[in-house]
Order: sequence, then C-alpha cells, then structure tokens
Amino acid sequence: MSHWLLYAFFAALNPTLLGATTVMLLLDHPKRLLLGYLLGALMTSMTLGLIIVFSLEGSAKTAQHTLSPSFDLALGAILIALSYAIRRSGRTGPSERSTRRQEAKREKGPPLWQRTLSRGSAWTTFVVGALLTLPGASYLIGLHKISEQDAGTGATVAMVLAFNVIMLALLELPLIGFVVAPDWTRDAIDRFKAWFARNARRLASEIALVFGALLIVRGLVYLI
Repeated sequence: MSHWLLYAFFAALNPTLLGATTVMLLLDHPKRLLLGYLLGALMTSMTLGLIIVFSLEGSAKTAQHTLSPSFDLALGAILIALSYAIRRSGRTGPSERSTRRQEAKREKGPPLWQRTLSRGSAWTTFVVGALLTLPGASYLIGLHKISEQDAGTGATVAMVLAFNVIMLALLELPLIGFVVAPDWTRDAIDRFKAWFARNARRLASEIALVFGALLIVRGLVYLI
C-alpha cells in the first residue's frame, strides 16, 4: 500500500467527524444533513490540500531524506505514547478534578457545533463541515507523501481526491447506505454504536500502538 494511503485511513479516524456524523444520524432528514456536511468538508479539504501539495512539490526532492524519517519517528513516538495513555486511562478511576470538569461540561451542554447541527439545515451543515474540516497532522503528512510521488498534475489531483474520499468515509458510508438500504442502515448503525461504545478505548489503543511501531521501524530503516 502507498504510504499516503496509509495516512488517509489514519486521517479517517477523526473524533470530531465521528461526533458530527453521529449527531446528524439521530436527526430528521439525515441524508440531507450528511450531504451538506460532506460537500462543505470536501470544498475545504480539497482546496487546501491541492494548495499545500503543489506548494510542497518544489521542495520535496531536497527534503525527502531528512523530513520523511523525522515525520515517521516523531509521529510514531506520539502514537505509542498515546496508546499507553489510553490504556492507563482505562485502569485508573477519574480524579476529583476530572470529575468536576465532567460535571461542569455536562452542565454547560454540548459544543456549539453540535448544537448548530441539531437545529440546522443542509446549508448549515455545509458551513459547519467547511469550518471544521481543517488539515490535521495525518492529512499534512499524507500530502507530503503525495508530493514525493513527483506525479503529473492530473495524477496528483486524483491522489488528493482519493485521500479525501477515504478520509471522509465516515460521512460517505452511511450516506450511501441511507440511499441504497435505509432500513438496514439504521439497524446497522445502532449495532455499530453499541459495539463502539464497548470497545472504543481498546480499539484506539491498539491502532495507535500498531501505527506507532510501524512508523518508528520505517523511520529507523530510512536513517540507517
């Protein structure tokens, strides 16, 4: 698998996108809301992605042997530390301070973007999707990998588009499901949410550990 594709799948594990998708699935007319959010997200991520990747192409060749290992080692170390933190958080009970923070958060209510989605239209979700879909670490590293391919303009645009399609799969899959098999999709989403609630911490820890170890090994190989 190409390196940029690997980062595309990692970028798809976006907590904000998962939260927004879950909120929209619980509202009336979810297909309309999902489509609005998807179009807004694509507008922002494709525009910024193409600008970034074409600006990187000129310097990709000179930076290849120093930036790639550094990216891999740094991100790998972060992911392994994150994996350890996730596991520890599951073994220790909440402190008094964290309990107070959680109580204050419950009293304050959901974030603004969630409240906006809950009472919005397709145009509202378009705006929210455009504002929330800003380049994250995985997206930026993936764009760097795409720029290293030294492909033509058409191929580069196609790779950025494919990256975004994978990254936004949390929106696209339920949207396709609601169009093709709406009843089955609603049942499947309910089952998935129940499973995810039971296994979220373990799944996040294992994914972070595996990705982190692979990135560190690859970074060391490049340096050697």
